[in-house]
Amino acid sequence: MYTKHIALTARSRVGTPIGGRFGPGQEPEAWLDAQRTRMTTLTAYGALGAAIVLEVAGTTFLQMSEQFTKLVPTLLMSACYLVAFYFLTLAIKTIPIGLAYAIWSGLGIVLISIIGYVLFRQALDLAALFGIALIIVGVIVVNVFSKSMPL
Repeated sequence: MYTKHIALTARSRVGTPIGGRFGPGQEPEAWLDAQRTRMTTLTAYGALGAAIVLEVAGTTFLQMSEQFTKLVPTLLMSACYLVAFYFLTLAIKTIPIGLAYAIWSGLGIVLISIIGYVLFRQALDLAALFGIALIIVGVIVVNVFSKSMPL
C-alpha cells in the first residue's frame, strides 16, 4: 500500500499539468493515459505524413526513371517506396487502415498531380481539377467528421 502511494506520488509530479490539477474526478493514471493516447495519435499521423511524402517522392522518381532505364532514379524510387510502406505500417498500428488509406491515397493523388503539373508539365483539365477538389473535400470530411478513432 505504502509503495503504491509513493509510486503514484512520483508519477503524478512528472505528469501533473500546470496548476497541479487533473480533470474533474480524473486520477493521475487516467490523465497520463490520455496524454499517451494523444502522443500515439500524433505519432501515427506523423508516420502517415512521412509515408505520404515518401510515396509521392517515389512516384516522382518513377517518372524520372523513364521506365526503369535510369539507375539512380530507379534506386531512389525503390528506397522511397520501401520506407513509405514502413511508415504506413507504423501509422496503421493506431489509425484504422481504411482511414489511413483514404488519407494516404487522397493526399498522394493531390500532391503527385501538383508535382506532375509543376515538374513534368502535365496539363490538368477542368474535370481533373474538379476531381482533385472533391478528393481534398473527401479527406477533410473523413478527418473532421469520422469517429473511427478517438482523438
